[in-house]
Amino acid sequence: MPESSELPDLPRTPAATTALSVATRYFSPALLNHSIRSYVWGVMYARAHGIAFDDELYYVSALLHDTGLTEPFDSHALPFEEAGGHLAWVFAVAAGWPEARAARVEHIVVIHMRADVSAAEDAESHLLQVATAWDVAGRRPEEFSDAVRNSVLDRYPRLNFATEFLASFEDQAERKPSSAAAQAIESGGRLVIPAHPLDA
Repeated sequence: MPESSELPDLPRTPAATTALSVATRYFSPALLNHSIRSYVWGVMYARAHGIAFDDELYYVSALLHDTGLTEPFDSHALPFEEAGGHLAWVFAVAAGWPEARAARVEHIVVIHMRADVSAAEDAESHLLQVATAWDVAGRRPEEFSDAVRNSVLDRYPRLNFATEFLASFEDQAERKPSSAAAQAIESGGRLVIPAHPLDA
């Protein structure tokens, strides 16, 4: 559990700043705050467990991981995380990243809805999986103390995130019944998401 509730500064590299501009333009306030919280939760978790990671890569991945849920970038056929992964690759190449690094951000975005990976195997994917599972479904609550929770929510409030996100997932599930979003809904997401401890 993190000993300090001091939040990390957001990265200021050109790619990081541009990713925030993209997210700010296309995301609702609730989805934008979720994306930033996903970065912050992951950093706090990494600090607590001594996990080394690429800060810029993780931040860009966290900021862009839900772009496939937005109307301009929603795919009629692909699961939202795969559509978002394609967009993240395009973004990274346009930002001047080598194709191998662009492939990493695509992978992290896609894999965040798949089976868990260990920090030793892929630190950035592990952090995004932990952070998004906590922020959406309340998994691993023991990892985030009340002080950390309060600090994060004071700066990046949830707004109407649970209601908005559940509606997005239900829409994805209806249109893409074989997707991970559909599996999440079928396995109890309608009950878990609105019952998040951060919304209590």
